[in-house]
Amino acid sequence: MTSLWKSSFDAVAGSPFEPGMRHEVVVVGAGITGLSTALMLAREGMDVALVEGGEVAQLATGGNTGKVSLLQGKVLSSMRRHHHAALVRAYVDANRAGADWLTDFAESAGVPFTRSPAYSYAQGREGVETVDAEVSAGREAGLPVRHVSGGELPVPFPVAAAAGLDDQVALDPAAVAGALARAFVAAGGVLHTHTRVTGVHAGPNARIETAAGPLFASHIVLATGTPIDDRGLYFAKVSAMRSYCVSFRTEGVVPDGLWLSVDGQTRSIRRVTPDDGPASAQLVVGGSGHPVGRAGSERAILDEISEWARRHFPDAEETHRWSAQDYHSHNMVPFVGAMPRGLGRIRFATGYGKWGLSNGPAAALRLAAEIRGTKLKDRDRWMLMLATRLTMPSDIARGVVENAKIGGAAASGWLGAEATPVPITRPPEGEGTVAQRGGRPVAVSTTGGRTRAVSAVCTHLGGVLSWNDAECTWDCPLHGSRFAPDGTRLEGPADRDLPTVPRAPGD
Repeated sequence: MTSLWKSSFDAVAGSPFEPGMRHEVVVVGAGITGLSTALMLAREGMDVALVEGGEVAQLATGGNTGKVSLLQGKVLSSMRRHHHAALVRAYVDANRAGADWLTDFAESAGVPFTRSPAYSYAQGREGVETVDAEVSAGREAGLPVRHVSGGELPVPFPVAAAAGLDDQVALDPAAVAGALARAFVAAGGVLHTHTRVTGVHAGPNARIETAAGPLFASHIVLATGTPIDDRGLYFAKVSAMRSYCVSFRTEGVVPDGLWLSVDGQTRSIRRVTPDDGPASAQLVVGGSGHPVGRAGSERAILDEISEWARRHFPDAEETHRWSAQDYHSHNMVPFVGAMPRGLGRIRFATGYGKWGLSNGPAAALRLAAEIRGTKLKDRDRWMLMLATRLTMPSDIARGVVENAKIGGAAASGWLGAEATPVPITRPPEGEGTVAQRGGRPVAVSTTGGRTRAVSAVCTHLGGVLSWNDAECTWDCPLHGSRFAPDGTRLEGPADRDLPTVPRAPGD
């Protein structure tokens, strides 16, 4: 599957990798956080190398809905239930700073975007109280959020009420990522694409390891969605979530605005115009977020999104399907800063809760301030507030609940594999199955006419993988690592491929 944004994306060429080189800063990951951080530091004259395992905007940055909004569904009201008002305001101020930086850059780089109202809307009466709470939390945090009745919004889908915030931004996320990468190279930065990082070391000489050799640096930034290094155990402090999008061509009227439901099955809707995206589609519908590897059938989720869109936009003709993965912090606020036991040399950012286009540049502002050594008194107040927040009992409770679910997923995966008989039959095209051989789970799939067998045990913490029937990948239900049918690691905290398994006679 390819996203609407990546369908017309011009890849940014990297430079040849030279092992053993030393830089002031090495940034891992060419998504919105890594690109923004690298560009900020390179423009200040620092020697920065940016290393990416695939292409620029390979994962979440190239697969989101392109919304840059301070009104984010029910994020503010949910956060306010568990944290004090000052922390919610700091979160809003951080997102405002990140959004302003990104839109200022887009404008200077000639990347088009549009400004529209954002709506957090209730699909039914049961969601109206959530809308009211979002209006209240937004106003308390300094946003001019307004309450809108359903009758004021002439839309083809059900809206009982909505919180509205004007002047939010829609853009093509892959286009802005490409512009960031080109600006980084123009500023003297070194970009290495298709260079996978397999290890990170804090000392005695801070470095990253790749299949082609090491790179050394005074500072390392892990901008990899979730850290590929287990220091701090952040894989257990965030939940890996996957969401799906479908784009459509339509000659009907698509309502202006950036829409996100707060109740029922999540629905995200945005209009696409030639000023904020490719001309090949006019509508993007997304939603149906779920923990990675626990969906049952991702293909069915996409079919349901497509059916919903055609029900409310009858002439809609599907153009692209895609998905993206993001990480939700158990305490609802992104983790950004120095990695524990990293000797002050390794930094990271994670836990954006699907709002990376504003949280990513905000994290970059914080990371750049720390790396350049900006004095605390000269940093923005929101940086200090978010960096010194306390863990609340409710944060711990959410973490306990999520990790209990992970434990259940681990147990059910092993039990399910043991219950599957051998020999393993050849799966139909586009399908995969997990069975056991010699007491070990084996993942067998058929794609492109070829059947492959690999270990079904995630190389991170040993979860039994499940087949993603929409993307033909093996996904780990524990912490979100994902692998191609041949076992190649795609994303998540795992840093190693799955070993292949020779097929036995009769398989």
